[in-house]
Amino acid sequence: MNYIWELAIKAITQNIDPDTIFYKYGRPFSGYMELSFFEMNETNVLNEVEINPFYRYYRVFKELFEPNVLLIENEEMIDVIHDLTIHHLKDIDVLMGMNKREYQIHFIIKDMYAGYFGEYIKENIDVFTREEQKIVANNLLKLHETAECIYLLKETIRKIFKNAYIFSNAEEKDEIVFFLRTDETQEKMTKIEIIKYLFLPFKASILVYWQNIFGVFGVDELMKIGEIMNY
Repeated sequence: MNYIWELAIKAITQNIDPDTIFYKYGRPFSGYMELSFFEMNETNVLNEVEINPFYRYYRVFKELFEPNVLLIENEEMIDVIHDLTIHHLKDIDVLMGMNKREYQIHFIIKDMYAGYFGEYIKENIDVFTREEQKIVANNLLKLHETAECIYLLKETIRKIFKNAYIFSNAEEKDEIVFFLRTDETQEKMTKIEIIKYLFLPFKASILVYWQNIFGVFGVDELMKIGEIMNY
């Protein structure tokens, strides 16, 4: 990592709030790098990172901090001003590559954390990774645009549980069967409940199988002896 946007995005993908990182004015700093780590090949998201503010932002900082003068007086104030300014530049840096859709997804995720989709979502949204949150948010936007709740329910499951099989029992009852082919854990059960909460219509129901399922003719993987359940 060499740029502040790289560090911010890595923090987000690890569910770390990038606003908690303190960007310290480097004393001294390298003229060839923006981020100055003690270890050259640092890969962790640290709580405090030294910055060369002149690497890309000389025009911003040249009037604030003279790079050729050792700044000893008012170090604490300088560090605070530097941190606040870098955070503002970081936000611009991260958002510069976003298109309109990505902005909308960002706002949907923010609304979920704020409780606009209900307290249950607010309290449990962290069960998803950042990439999974984007999948859910994007499909919520599609739901608003198309109202295709069953299709988007299935699509969300397929993208989050990548090995899943999905079956529909539409002749006898409005039932959707998910065979997730993974271990059952509390975290995964919570993910299923959130997806149901957001996408499942009132008239439909779902049935979840985790590691074993009923046999399905024509699908060899689901016709293994000892791995079939009654339906």
